[in-house]
Amino acid sequence: MASSGVVWRRRGAGRGGCRRARILLLVSNEPVVGTLFVVSTPIGNLGDMTIRAVETLARVKVILCEDTRHSRALLDHYQVTTPVAALHEHNEARETPRILARLAEGEEVALISDAGTPLLSDPGERLVRSALEAGARVVPLPGASALLAALVGGGLPTGAFTFVGFLPRKGKERAAQLALLSTLPHTGVLYEAPNRVGDTLADLAAVMGDDATVRRAVVARELTKRFEEFRRGTVAELADAFRDVSPRGEVVILLEGCPERELDEAALRESAHALRREGATTREIVRSLVDRHGAPRNLAYRLAQDA
Repeated sequence: MASSGVVWRRRGAGRGGCRRARILLLVSNEPVVGTLFVVSTPIGNLGDMTIRAVETLARVKVILCEDTRHSRALLDHYQVTTPVAALHEHNEARETPRILARLAEGEEVALISDAGTPLLSDPGERLVRSALEAGARVVPLPGASALLAALVGGGLPTGAFTFVGFLPRKGKERAAQLALLSTLPHTGVLYEAPNRVGDTLADLAAVMGDDATVRRAVVARELTKRFEEFRRGTVAELADAFRDVSPRGEVVILLEGCPERELDEAALRESAHALRREGATTREIVRSLVDRHGAPRNLAYRLAQDA
């Protein structure tokens, strides 16, 4: 027993010779570790806060949040008076050691985001990883999530999906993510700012080529709120619908997976030769065969080399 850091001690007789019941006391030599609760909060409807979440937030020593003013107003609604402290992308690296020190003292700490489930396109990943490495307990409290709400209400297959968060705004990273989404064999999910929904749908339609006229998509906004809306259609239809329209509220975009198809190698070879005649480089040919025709990269490279 001692080897595990646990020692048993026996309490013996009482005063006056009258023996009292023997009590075994368990004394642990293990270090005290705290608990980090990762707590989901409503994404719009205040009725979606769980009883367990309220009880936990009221009990912990401090609540970490992105915006203290926003979260203070939310917590006041549930009469939670626990102190709050800011944890966001600009200070997470600096604040993590301080939080770990509190956990090392055995404190209970909660992490929330402005809305929904922390870490899903929100700060906290560094803190959770560091807490686990330091030996602290990390306890998730599930609840509202825009990602899951959009999936279950969107009508696209949910057996498998890929979530990419927010797309990069420009450059090679954005192009790579768009290419990934266009070739996924299952549902793709992303978050987008209202003012960029039209541009993102247009970019997706351009990358998908002819598939944009048949691939289904969903634009979900204002989830759980009064004006919740799911707009459904093909990628091309939605790109046209949102060309000059910026929807209100946070937006989730769902994309149907790329259908399986038999590759026509002869047609791919002809496409490669046509692109070469137009002056395309090998790299451009490969990208076109992969992105527009769904060709495996190794096959696309071989055909581009032969063109």
